[in-house]
Amino acid sequence: MTSAAAAGAPPGPAAPKSRKSVTGTRRTVAALFLLPALVLLGALVVYPIGYSVVRSFYNASGDGFAGVDNYKALFTDDGIRTALKNNIVWVVFAPAVSTALGLVFAVLTERVRWGTAFKLVVFMPMAISMLAAGIIFRLVYDQDPDKGVANAVWVGVHDTFAQSSAFPRAHPGRESPLKPDQGGFVTTAPVHTGRPVTLPLVGVAPDQMPDGAKKAVAARPDPARITGTTWQDFTRGKGVGKLGAPDPSELGYAGMRIEAVKDGKVVATTEAAGDGTFTLPAKADGALLRLPASNFREPYNGVDWLGPALVTPAVIGSYVWMWAGFAMVLIAAGLAGVPRELLEAARVDGANEWQVFRKVTVPLLAPVLAVVVVTLMINVLKVFDLVYIIAPGSSQDDANVLALELYRKGFAEGRPGIASAIAVFLLLLVIPVMLFNIRRLRREVRR
Repeated sequence: MTSAAAAGAPPGPAAPKSRKSVTGTRRTVAALFLLPALVLLGALVVYPIGYSVVRSFYNASGDGFAGVDNYKALFTDDGIRTALKNNIVWVVFAPAVSTALGLVFAVLTERVRWGTAFKLVVFMPMAISMLAAGIIFRLVYDQDPDKGVANAVWVGVHDTFAQSSAFPRAHPGRESPLKPDQGGFVTTAPVHTGRPVTLPLVGVAPDQMPDGAKKAVAARPDPARITGTTWQDFTRGKGVGKLGAPDPSELGYAGMRIEAVKDGKVVATTEAAGDGTFTLPAKADGALLRLPASNFREPYNGVDWLGPALVTPAVIGSYVWMWAGFAMVLIAAGLAGVPRELLEAARVDGANEWQVFRKVTVPLLAPVLAVVVVTLMINVLKVFDLVYIIAPGSSQDDANVLALELYRKGFAEGRPGIASAIAVFLLLLVIPVMLFNIRRLRREVRR
């Protein structure tokens, strides 16, 4: 044997695999790694979207083909139109306000020692679920000032400048010398000096009497003045106390305003003391005594935050409370990457802090601001929890949004075809925002 193999020589190196086969192997391995994710994506995203699209062309029973009737209802149904209008308000204001507050917080806390603690407090609402936040703000916006924080503050500020009356439900009782007059009460006969006047009223609960109220006493006659008493002419217990005269257990109307009126003009005014007694000068002789309507003004009960007019701004306020911290953290991260030499150069050139902020900081933060705004826009298009929980049943129609209307149509009204059409419509609204975000990210990568 003359060949190398016959001589016992070792075999030569194996022929290298072709580049095409290596590439195919890598693609196969990559496909195997991606397969679980693709299966989940198809099962949880692609299939539901496709099923919703198909279902949106069927009627409520699912047996008959409805064509585009469900999509026509998007623009003819009053509930859906209201929801669409509210979604526009949400998309315009909620991301803008949240981003603006986040920008202000991020910039202002950059130079203070306790900035980190402040950011932590502002970001903390992000740890709260939408359900919990909705319950919190349902209580915050409660109409009763004793429960709702918003109205407690509002009423406190209002009463600082315009004190409410302590006698909103006071009125004359039996055999009273008073009669109604322009929201208040007036005596049926003129008064004269030297003859004490009695102005008995009822209707104020004992625990609602003014703090300065004391036991009522009968006024002493004064020949040079008009004297009298106004008090709560009511004593608990049948047959207890004397009608039309102060009893030891009855309280005076402290602070009650009394006017002496002659020929339609007020000639003298006074306020009752703690025991209900009052005194008017001699010029009030022959006048009628009037208890003006200001004495009986209903107490200010605050703002109807969850009424039809304010429910949407109120719910947006709760959303801003939650998401301003998210915006602040992202913007603060972007602010940390801003070259300080540019800011210092602007200050050296004579720019004040507002000009530095407006013409240097904000333009440099534009990519970060775009990320925050786009993220929040996508988020508010899907808002459901806050509106469903915060808005009471009486004004939920006025606060309606597309996600809530989808739920109501699909589960409360039994119209899954229209609910599917709303879902598809929401998807179509989100797609342009997502495409804008993808294009912006690609431009950033090219840079």
